[in-house]
Amino acid sequence: MTLRILVTGGCGFIGSNFVRYVLKNHPDYRVTNIDALTYAGNRANLVDLEQDERYRFVHGRIENRGHVEDAIDGCNAVVNFAAESHVDRSIRDATPFIATNVVGTQVLLDVSVANRVDRFVQLSTDEVYGTLGEEGLFSEATPLDPRSPYAASKAAADMLGRAYHETHHLPVCVARPSNNYGPYQYPEKLIPLMLTNLFEGSNVPVYGKGLNVRDWLFVEDNCRGIDTILHKGKPGEAYNIGGNCEKRNIEVVRTVLRLMDLDEDRIEFVPDRPGHDFRYALDNSKIESELGWKPTTRFEDGIRTTLDWYRLQTGWWQELRQRLDRERRGFWTKR
Repeated sequence: MTLRILVTGGCGFIGSNFVRYVLKNHPDYRVTNIDALTYAGNRANLVDLEQDERYRFVHGRIENRGHVEDAIDGCNAVVNFAAESHVDRSIRDATPFIATNVVGTQVLLDVSVANRVDRFVQLSTDEVYGTLGEEGLFSEATPLDPRSPYAASKAAADMLGRAYHETHHLPVCVARPSNNYGPYQYPEKLIPLMLTNLFEGSNVPVYGKGLNVRDWLFVEDNCRGIDTILHKGKPGEAYNIGGNCEKRNIEVVRTVLRLMDLDEDRIEFVPDRPGHDFRYALDNSKIESELGWKPTTRFEDGIRTTLDWYRLQTGWWQELRQRLDRERRGFWTKR
């Protein structure tokens, strides 16, 4: 079956990579992208595709039913990336996280039921599981235990998706990726923040002692995993998409410094953030055994690719850095 996919939040980091992945790997598919173009949504991420007849852009919010009804016209599948996604921002103000991640998902599910879409993939996060100690892995059977407003809003969206599958028979799958990195990531997250700081001659801020552990996943591997769930996932099920690549934050920083031939005196340790989960790590056995997906990109290879991309895309990230700096100054002035 040829899919006509509504991608929400397709101008963001993972969304824009997924749009490119779909159009490259499924030449007969069509993609409609609805994006509110908030701080992390950048239309420039996909501007080169706007002459492609297979791609359509709609400027709108998923909380607005009229916007969604316009965008979903002609689509038979939905992949929901649209979300407020930065933990620090959710700690400062959870309001937009509830609006987009919960209410927006509810509106999108309602419109999908009305339009009888054939597939719906809800993008979640490993953060819905809470935090791990030194050992163990999160499986899809792990009870949800979110620790930040961001994670709580995503857990709520997961439960809404499951409820709509049960009550409305909407074929919803939930994808729970681990920490993504790669091209087009907004420069407030660890790896792009570190790279752009270093390119500008600044130090790299690291929370606490940098001992928190994350499972790192190259964005193209994630897109392939989401595509696999879209085509093969069993409705009503959740699937972890982990990188099988646990690293402490300080290890990630040291890897980048080594690849850039820089010394560790560029590291600047800063006070830890409230409620900073110690460790995330995902058990991939379900998606590997049932759907045949596994990550293939070695961490150092993915980091090299990411480093080279940011080095070549100075104009792209400098504009976003300036926007981010203006926003931060405005936030603290209001405080």
